[in-house]
Amino acid sequence: MRADVRELAGLCLPDGARRPMFDEDSWDFTVIGLPVQMGKASRRFEFTAIRASRWRLVAKELILALLAPQHPAVAALPRAYRTPLHLASCSARLREIVRLFAWLDQRNISSLTAIETDTCEAYLQFRRYVTADNDTVVGEQSGTTGRGAAQSIIDLVDYRDLFTADRVSADLRPWGGATASTVADMRSGHEGNTTPAVPGEILQPMLAAAVHLVQVTGPHAVALHTQMRQSNTTIRAVEKAGLPNSSPTAIDDILETLADYTRTGTPLPMLENHDVTRRLNNGWSPEDPLLPVATSVIARHAGYTQLWRHWLPTLREHLTAALEVVGVEPSFARGAVPVPAADGSGDIPWALPLHRSQAVALIGIVRTAAIILLAATSGMRSSELMELRVGCRRPIEEPVAGLQRFRITSKIVKGQPLGGTEDEWVVIEPAYRAIELAEHLHDDPREGALLFGGRFSFEARYGSFRNWVNSPSAARLGLAPIPEGPVSMRMLRQTLSLEMAYRPGGVLATKIHMKHCLGHDRRLRLQTRWGTSRIARRGEQARSRPQSRLDPHRVP
Repeated sequence: MRADVRELAGLCLPDGARRPMFDEDSWDFTVIGLPVQMGKASRRFEFTAIRASRWRLVAKELILALLAPQHPAVAALPRAYRTPLHLASCSARLREIVRLFAWLDQRNISSLTAIETDTCEAYLQFRRYVTADNDTVVGEQSGTTGRGAAQSIIDLVDYRDLFTADRVSADLRPWGGATASTVADMRSGHEGNTTPAVPGEILQPMLAAAVHLVQVTGPHAVALHTQMRQSNTTIRAVEKAGLPNSSPTAIDDILETLADYTRTGTPLPMLENHDVTRRLNNGWSPEDPLLPVATSVIARHAGYTQLWRHWLPTLREHLTAALEVVGVEPSFARGAVPVPAADGSGDIPWALPLHRSQAVALIGIVRTAAIILLAATSGMRSSELMELRVGCRRPIEEPVAGLQRFRITSKIVKGQPLGGTEDEWVVIEPAYRAIELAEHLHDDPREGALLFGGRFSFEARYGSFRNWVNSPSAARLGLAPIPEGPVSMRMLRQTLSLEMAYRPGGVLATKIHMKHCLGHDRRLRLQTRWGTSRIARRGEQARSRPQSRLDPHRVP
């Protein structure tokens, strides 16, 4: 069938983009409105992993039916979805159906009509449990994995009459018609939220470190970032128009640069440890005083791409003399200004001299601190944080004298049509300033550019952040170490929602702030599926609870 999948699904492609066609085995959905959170791998639907051509057709028909439920052939099915599934959900369904067909191949099942109730149970067990080589169960997968496995079989039953090449038997009714979530024994929303709050012993030092890095270290990190961008610009300019190594004035130019170092008392640039190791492997003596000197940096300051080997004998005496006068140290964050230590022990330089890689890492840590502070105090989902753009801060309002209101804009992605829905969040000033800092640390701060550069893994960022806070560099600043334990965006959001619900009238405020009360016409519409009564009971039981752990005044 030569059908335009994009047209049937009602999706919009950028100008010049290739249209995915039904008879092709690869559908590329790089369409307009995709959320930043959706990875590139999820945008490309690959059917080539399904060996049997008839099953490949079944998979295509199923995915198209999920994307275009309004199609007449799909609308007539009694158990079909009535609203289109998101591309990310369809991508997950395809991955699971590919696994199912591969598993059937391994069991020498060549037709879907051969699938029986026992087959469904066997596949569910295969996906649900982790087994050793001797088929002994050694672990269990998450409920989400079990639900996906059950759903792939239920889809084959629900859309049976749509398939043209192969289909399950008409009397197959796995698990008595139960839903995939029930089959996987997943908890319902009425039983409470399964996401725990961040424990206090982790939350307090984590937020304290994030606040200190954003408010105290942040302005200096911006200056460091500016210095690095200027350095990168200089390097590119020298590489583009660098003087030839045969220039008759090369030695004189470098000697003049060394004289500038000596006259201004500027230490010579220092090599990083891995570059020192490379020199040793290339035959440099460990006793050579020039071993740690970054001679290529000195050459670039003179306008040359590097200090060539045949120049070194002539320059060695002058390099050694300059080294004895001014010494050598890393190039960035020299002469760091004192800042208050986080533990109140006094003032201390905000950073020690840094190599380039260390400066890049520190700027990344400050960016992560901004993300943590923003996520913990705003309750935004990861998808909403990734949609933030440079210029998302609205002008500060002062509806009452002395009372300021801080607003930011982003998109709600979850539960919204493709492209998301523009919305605003009212945040506290630290969150507002964290976004301002992230804008200043942006590599290309054009209006409308993605604030955090696109899709990111919070778990990976938080792991690096915790490792740095637990390092000697953070201990020097007076930051307390962060204990081991999981922290995720969902946990931060759950922590804030519970803290808000504990306050008088906090249940409704929580539902509004967490975007649980938005109707399609932008009017407030209460949604009861999140268990209003349960949160209200928690709030009543916690009226005497001590001051919130998220209160910024409690963070040192």
